[in-house]
Amino acid sequence: MKIDTRALRNAFGNFVTGVTLVTTVGEDGKAIAMTANSFSSVSLDPPMVLWCIDKGSDRLGIFESAEHFAVNVLAANHQELSGRFAKKGQPYMDGVEYTMWETGSPIITDAVAIFDCDKVAAHDAGDHIIYVGKVRKFGAPDTAGKPLAFHRGAYCALA
Repeated sequence: MKIDTRALRNAFGNFVTGVTLVTTVGEDGKAIAMTANSFSSVSLDPPMVLWCIDKGSDRLGIFESAEHFAVNVLAANHQELSGRFAKKGQPYMDGVEYTMWETGSPIITDAVAIFDCDKVAAHDAGDHIIYVGKVRKFGAPDTAGKPLAFHRGAYCALA
């Protein structure tokens, strides 16, 4: 049976996801980011997370060679940031306020949660690569607002 990929994408879109900004530093020393909603916790012991990147992404080469990455769970007020790094050709974090933790990956200080990771595995998965990271340090500020959510191709508010 042939799958209608547009219908499948629409069906996947019914699952409400959070929105993250995955960051690293390229070989040129510049901070880069990309928006991703394919993020999940994997394990508590050892602490591990995963996220996925499309094989057609213009940032794939940077993340392939990176040894570390950070996953920044975006807050509801980060729609502009999410949109900026969802576009091709916009990888550099010029003008974005960030800090760095242990791995040197950029950390969005007002994110809802942050996971600073060592990349430990990459798995081929159809038209995507799954990256698994071992969490070296994390944060979830008590002052963080509501997370940015995505549903049916658009941002949505959580109650």
